[in-house]
Amino acid sequence: MGGVAALAVLVCVATLVINRTASTASGSDDRPAAAARPSRSAPDEPSKTPDPSAKPSSTAAGAEHSKEPGARTSGMGAPSAGSSAPASSPDSVPSSGPGTFTTAGGGSGTVGRGSRLLRYEVVVEDGLKQSAADVAKQVEGILADPRGWTADGESAFRRVTGGTPDFVVRLATPGTVDKICGRYGLDTGGEVNCSVGKDVVVNLRRWLLATPVYAHDVAAYRALIINHEVGHFLGHHHVTCPGAGKPAPVMMQQIKGMHGCVPNVRPYDREGRLITGPAVP
Repeated sequence: MGGVAALAVLVCVATLVINRTASTASGSDDRPAAAARPSRSAPDEPSKTPDPSAKPSSTAAGAEHSKEPGARTSGMGAPSAGSSAPASSPDSVPSSGPGTFTTAGGGSGTVGRGSRLLRYEVVVEDGLKQSAADVAKQVEGILADPRGWTADGESAFRRVTGGTPDFVVRLATPGTVDKICGRYGLDTGGEVNCSVGKDVVVNLRRWLLATPVYAHDVAAYRALIINHEVGHFLGHHHVTCPGAGKPAPVMMQQIKGMHGCVPNVRPYDREGRLITGPAVP
């Protein structure tokens, strides 16, 4: 009997050890697997999608179906070789400004051989870190590109200061953009650009942050903004993707999705052919 009792005690002790070990192992499994971090995949388009070219929906779409003639909205374009990531974050972009502007001094030579010479000014809202001279230099380079609108054989551009320009490129805070575009019945929602009357209005938020497709090539996106909005000024309307794998036209609302097209920010290709697609109804 003594031997049986001793064996029973040993069995009990062994059972307790096994149960304690199992309990400890299951407790460690309660920790989140490798402290899983939420993914940061970017959406296909900004949370607010009134695109500079986006058809202003009741908000952004108002731009497309504005109550005033000459009101146009914008869209976006193809990464460049010397690309750069956005230097700003959404929170660092001022939401509003005084609504007054500083004009870039000096001027540029004429680019393009077309008979339709368009004189333009570049102005930047007061109080911003961006200098009018620097913005003007970027705009000049975009309009002078041989794949730009001068390739139509009709248009030529010259930056001026003073006088009566044909159009004005305005870099402004989201709040000021809303006010300017709103005068033409457009609702840019603090997010997008517009082209109204003689003004090509560039939203500082888009100028600094671009869109997910161009997040690592802000310089290219700026070219798309200017080419899209100036395209509206020249009388071009929205088109859509011509086919999977083909360059996205600058007059396509790229901010709303690429629809199979690849990024592109120039109106014409290297052979001088207009990059376009089916008209948007």
